[in-house]
Amino acid sequence: MARILIIEDEQDLSGLVEYNLRAAGFEAEVAGTGASGLARARANTPDLVLLDLMLPDLAGSEVLRMLKSDTELRKVPVIIVSAKGQESDRVQGLELGADDYVVKPFSVRELLLRVRAVLRRADVDESPAAQLSAGDIQLDTSRHQVRVKGQEVVLTALEFRLLRTLLERADRVQTREVLLSDVWGIQAEIHTRTVDTHIKRLREKLGPAGDIIETVRGVGYKLSPPPR
Repeated sequence: MARILIIEDEQDLSGLVEYNLRAAGFEAEVAGTGASGLARARANTPDLVLLDLMLPDLAGSEVLRMLKSDTELRKVPVIIVSAKGQESDRVQGLELGADDYVVKPFSVRELLLRVRAVLRRADVDESPAAQLSAGDIQLDTSRHQVRVKGQEVVLTALEFRLLRTLLERADRVQTREVLLSDVWGIQAEIHTRTVDTHIKRLREKLGPAGDIIETVRGVGYKLSPPPR
């Protein structure tokens, strides 16, 4: 039974979410501040965190940063639940390392679908360890680590999943829509420019080694490993 930590200061909303999560078969607990949420997460690692961005003590973005910088908690998936619904807000949240972004007001059914989708994706990420490589790029799924010519490159959770997906599907064209579905999960409302932005940043972080990620004009992207 997956355990969900809800970090939300609106008591009516947190109570509603907690009730419906329990009714759906999850364990759930609520923290009304960022500090108490971090303390609860450190005391008993959750399987997933639902995080509001507008908390009374700490900004939700700071809570997310602290979760992702904690060696014991950085792999815990996080869904941001926020009234900030502009595309720029959603993209920023995902770039900070969130696994999904749900805009208030939302339907409980949609939230449960998102929770299940993110948990399924986390199960895939915990599948047997694999070493993936192409050119000068090496990706270690068990250590969640990427190296270029032996030097570690720090990627966000989304950048890591994006690179892993491209490596696993080397030499196959991936449309923007497929990448949105498979890397971002059910995020159809986010414009496909998000994919372009993340590809650009991923190439920049990988340096010249990132040139093997090719743009297929009008379609999407393809990772083409150089000849051995």
